[in-house]
Amino acid sequence: MNFSKKNHKHLINNNYVSKHLKIVFSVFVLFMAMASCNSDKSKKGEQELAVYQCPMQCESDKTYSKTGSCPVCKMDLKAIAQESSSELVLDEISDESIFNLTSKWNTEEAEVIQLEDLKGKTLVMVMIYTTCKAACPRLVADMRNIEAKIPKESLKDLNFILISIDPETDTSQRLKAFAKENLMDDLHWTFLQGTESGVREFANVLAVKYKQITPLDFSHSNIISVFNTKGELVHQQEGLGVDNKETIETILKLAN
Repeated sequence: MNFSKKNHKHLINNNYVSKHLKIVFSVFVLFMAMASCNSDKSKKGEQELAVYQCPMQCESDKTYSKTGSCPVCKMDLKAIAQESSSELVLDEISDESIFNLTSKWNTEEAEVIQLEDLKGKTLVMVMIYTTCKAACPRLVADMRNIEAKIPKESLKDLNFILISIDPETDTSQRLKAFAKENLMDDLHWTFLQGTESGVREFANVLAVKYKQITPLDFSHSNIISVFNTKGELVHQQEGLGVDNKETIETILKLAN
């Protein structure tokens, strides 16, 4: 009788161990399946992000989403590095950013840019015209005054930008001469000449109003605007020769 009970207990224990092992094995199989699925998704995501290009760049910067050969030189396309999805999210442009504007501008160095090319630095902007004899010289002085109050080590993170509201007169050559005349030709100064429509569009964004009175004379708002590195308007200073303490504080906060 005792021997039978022992055997019975032994069988129960064996059944318990067997069931326990089956459960452990099932969990292990499920875990491996999930890991494999995630790995496949990761590989699929990497493949979807992969971009290929001719190593000789026969077609300039043209890229392809699949492997193959260049239609020009017949060389095998090579994979090129791409930004990760997290970097792309961080680099997104908000609806409030001036970098959404697609207008093109000429710099004082005769380079053609878009506003998005200014991304990455704190921007201090003002709209003027170089033949102005009244308000604009004072706006220029206000910009210089702001620059003077910024520590030199922070200037590398800033871009002081002057946009002409008279694109017909203020050519790249004229803007470059104006920059030199006013000692504003360091790397952190940029002058822009756009099209009439581009200038008008940008003025509307800044709430700057201007009107041509004579062929060489305009009436206009006197506003200095500060944008963060993503092109979003953060602060505006209105008036001539006004206290710029808040403007300086905003710039230093954004630059640090």
